[in-house]
Amino acid sequence: MEGDILTTLKILIIGDSGVGKSSLLLRFTDDRFDPDQSATIGVDFKVKSLTVEGNTVKLAIWDTAGQERFRTLTPSYYRGAQGVIFVYDCTRKDSFSHLSTWLTEVETYSTKPNIVKMLVGNKIDKENRVVTREEGLKFARKHSMLFIEASAKTRDGVECAFEELVEKIIQTPGLWENDGTSNRGTKLSMDTSQGGGCGC
Repeated sequence: MEGDILTTLKILIIGDSGVGKSSLLLRFTDDRFDPDQSATIGVDFKVKSLTVEGNTVKLAIWDTAGQERFRTLTPSYYRGAQGVIFVYDCTRKDSFSHLSTWLTEVETYSTKPNIVKMLVGNKIDKENRVVTREEGLKFARKHSMLFIEASAKTRDGVECAFEELVEKIIQTPGLWENDGTSNRGTKLSMDTSQGGGCGC
């Protein structure tokens, strides 16, 4: 039985256009995969409840367009977010090399200094992989991010990515409790020991 909703968390999904952000979200919220998923225009928004270690939280997940021309909403989009999922396509090197640009954007606009970051290498079901797991892990460790490889198509790693992210947010003091009423504890230093594999 699910308990009371502990809190509502704002989660962002960012990354280049075509890396599978919307597909990951659809797989997570509706357990569906649409091979003909069209590009997101502006922002898509879904809500899903998730129970992690006995705590039920409501996730407000924002999925953005990866294309530059839709990026006028940036600052307001990042405001108040507790977690962000960076997505790249394992079969596209450019989507991996652009991660540092997305990272800079989060660091520029995020209003929470200890926002939890998760790196997801998507499309591991495809055979023409060009970004290795080691490269992904190395980037994640360097930037204190959680890391997982996933496939929205086969469902592999998707649920786990969101669960690990939420677990980390709940464990981070000052990130979600009494939101807006107290700034105590929000300047905690980032735990750089994260970045390991998934326990799922």
